Amino acid sequence: MPTETVPTPFTDWLRGRATPLSHLDPAAPLDDLEPLHDILDGVRVVALGEHSHFIDEFAAMRLRILRFLVERCGFTVLAFEYGFSEAFSLDAWAQGEEGDLSALLASSVPIGLPDPMRYIRRHNRTAATPVRFAGIDIPAAGGSLLPALTPVADYLRRIDPETLPTVRSAIEIAASFAGDSAAVAAPAWARLATTEQDTLSALLARLLIRFRSLKPLYLSRGDRHGYDTALRRLEGACHGDYTFRAMAALFAGEGLTADTSARDLYMAESLLWHLDRVEPTARVVLVAHNAHIQRTPIAFDGHLTGLPMGQHLHNALGDTYFALGLTSVTGHTAEMRRDEEASFGFGIHETPLEPPVPGSIEAAFADTGLGLALADLRPARADNLRGPEHIRMQSIHQRTPVIDAFDGILSAPVSTVTDLEKP
Repeated sequence: MPTETVPTPFTDWLRGRATPLSHLDPAAPLDDLEPLHDILDGVRVVALGEHSHFIDEFAAMRLRILRFLVERCGFTVLAFEYGFSEAFSLDAWAQGEEGDLSALLASSVPIGLPDPMRYIRRHNRTAATPVRFAGIDIPAAGGSLLPALTPVADYLRRIDPETLPTVRSAIEIAASFAGDSAAVAAPAWARLATTEQDTLSALLARLLIRFRSLKPLYLSRGDRHGYDTALRRLEGACHGDYTFRAMAALFAGEGLTADTSARDLYMAESLLWHLDRVEPTARVVLVAHNAHIQRTPIAFDGHLTGLPMGQHLHNALGDTYFALGLTSVTGHTAEMRRDEEASFGFGIHETPLEPPVPGSIEAAFADTGLGLALADLRPARADNLRGPEHIRMQSIHQRTPVIDAFDGILSAPVSTVTDLEKP
């Protein structure tokens, strides 16, 4: 039975300010999204979130919003919670290069990327200004250092062959625990001998310092784009290596405060890296989990656990960054549980959602009776209105100051777990 809730001033405010939406079908007309024109005026980066991966309704709405932002607002970059290094081949495919998308994605976890990629490839066939694709994440989202280190070795073979033995040694260790996801690689890394773990970290640190120290020499032997790209890939390997160590300590109950934030910092800096290299007027659609895009720190049981990408981006971009969280009132969510015998090292468990807790953003949307709806939260923030203190994260409600953490919320009345077996 649903939990009884008491209407609050925020609920009354939301009922009068939220915009009902008409469609979930990504191919449906886009007119109901027109209010986004004014909401996003002056915004350069729009982050589209989700409280869980593998949810049909979130994938559909993000694709609809992507279409609207590209076709009616002139956005020209799609950035994704996907490996920085691996994304260059996907961008080439989006620009029309021949290849099979399934093969390009074969070694990655299929989190909502194929349909947006197919859309921008179709769009680019006739677009005056093509949409570019950008990855922002550590290699293989923490599954392997090889997608970054292998092209770094190719770069050094031409620019600094004396350093090849160092990078080859790093690759040899990295290959011994590489997997398709962090759920595979992290426990395999933890099983390495401490000497191998420490040797890998030392090799990567040596390579990184040499890259930075010899920048003028490297530039004289190559071009700026090649250097910048190789350096960013190496930084991704270093952040990935740090994340393995941080995750192992977390699982052992010995983790340092907010130590897993290294991945989010890398994602934020990767997005800024791409922004520095596109036209000043280019606008970006950024797709990632709510926990990555929110503007405020993440805490569990009062303990600081992470500084998200969105906090770094808000600090860097100010009000030109807009975090749009996606959530749902009822339905099911996809819990990802570690299982080294399963594909990608985790199983996806369809889990019923408990009724919204009082004081949550989901309870507020339920009380409005609006169904599928979108709300710009910035006016509530400007009016110092006390907002909800909880939002869904997977199957739990996470304590979060919602109107500070997100600039907007899109609420679906129900969520459905994606059938990954469907073609």
